[in-house]
Amino acid sequence: MKSDFYTAIAQIAAERGIPREAVLTSVEHALKTVYKKMANSEEEVEVDIDSATGMMRVFVIKRVVDEIEDPINDILPQEAVLHTPDVRAGDVIRIEKTPDNFGRIAAQTAKQVVLQRIRDFERDTVYDEFSERQGEVINGIVQRADSRAVIVELGKAEAVMPAREQVPTERYRPGQRVKVYLLEVNKDPRGPQLIVSRSHPNLIRRLFEMEVPEIFSGAVEIMEVAREPGLRSKVAVAARQEKVDPVGSCVGIRGVRIQNIVNELYGEKIDVIEWSADTAAFIANALSPAKPTNVTLNEAEKVATVIVPSDQMSLAIGKEGQNARLAFKLTGWRIDIKDPESLKDQDFEFLRQARAALEQGPDDFGWQGRQPRLVRGDGLISVREREFGPLTNDLVGMSVDVDLRGEALEVYYNRALRARFNYETGAELPLDDIGGTLAGAVK
Repeated sequence: MKSDFYTAIAQIAAERGIPREAVLTSVEHALKTVYKKMANSEEEVEVDIDSATGMMRVFVIKRVVDEIEDPINDILPQEAVLHTPDVRAGDVIRIEKTPDNFGRIAAQTAKQVVLQRIRDFERDTVYDEFSERQGEVINGIVQRADSRAVIVELGKAEAVMPAREQVPTERYRPGQRVKVYLLEVNKDPRGPQLIVSRSHPNLIRRLFEMEVPEIFSGAVEIMEVAREPGLRSKVAVAARQEKVDPVGSCVGIRGVRIQNIVNELYGEKIDVIEWSADTAAFIANALSPAKPTNVTLNEAEKVATVIVPSDQMSLAIGKEGQNARLAFKLTGWRIDIKDPESLKDQDFEFLRQARAALEQGPDDFGWQGRQPRLVRGDGLISVREREFGPLTNDLVGMSVDVDLRGEALEVYYNRALRARFNYETGAELPLDDIGGTLAGAVK
């Protein structure tokens, strides 16, 4: 029976792909628990399993002391010599206490404990293996798919692809082979949880590394990736060695390399553009296939105004703004796309406003017609951080209109001129010394 027990352990180890020593360690741990339950004791014990015969022996560990402090684990020298001769205080001895029927009972009782320990070992092995592969692309097979998640088999483990990590345009079916990006590896009492993705931008980055030797070797570097999963992506690449064409390396002869990646992504379009340290040039490249004629940068607001030919406006913006959105994700700059005609209209309007303002004189620049002011409790009004007044009591708390004409500030209420002040000194001016001003005010 002992031989059969050992054979069963070896078989379990072979079937689960676990080292035999790990299984034996698990069995030893389980048998310690079994013995303590059988003996109803908390003694410190060791279980030895003969690797050749499978024979199991239980030993109780005792510390030899002159005065017993721990009755469970301590033993006096005169008792210890009955088990081990030439023993003295301070020694540790092992006393065999293998029950007669321990083999049969142990085999029955330890079964579930052994299997649990084996499952724990398998979980730890899976976690260690996949935690080192986090961020890689792994081949998998779809096991099942529903509206909430897709279960993908990755060899020894199963991974979950939640709805947020799926590509909206892709349909997954059992048995389908897919490449997935290993996003997270989390420990859980039920086993390691693997989260994979088909929509993550790094999936494209890893596919390029697998397909383009220049990227894997470091001659070409992927600087940025922007993606709208299932529809279109933009990849910015830069050469790290002289005489290397970064875009050509990624595309390959007759587009073979890029086509392999597109096929893996089920037809998702990919634009490969050249990265540039010059922000304006990078933004112009990011709007490919459109070819901008001018890029103006507003560093403070991080806005780029891009001029493209009128016949390329649709290319620059893209279907439903897709091309412009991807360019924004790629560069981090908000992009205002304009054609030459709209620029001319803007220039004309700006010049018209400037001309009108200059006709009023340099002191009146920006002042356009009457503006409302509230009369405070002290009868004063504030204009351009200056105070004028006081006005009559019937205007306190009312809203009046003010108009700046030359050096005079005029105050109106219900279209009637009620007060007039020198704008520079604040002195009140008479109302009857204004020629045709009053008549013009009440028209």
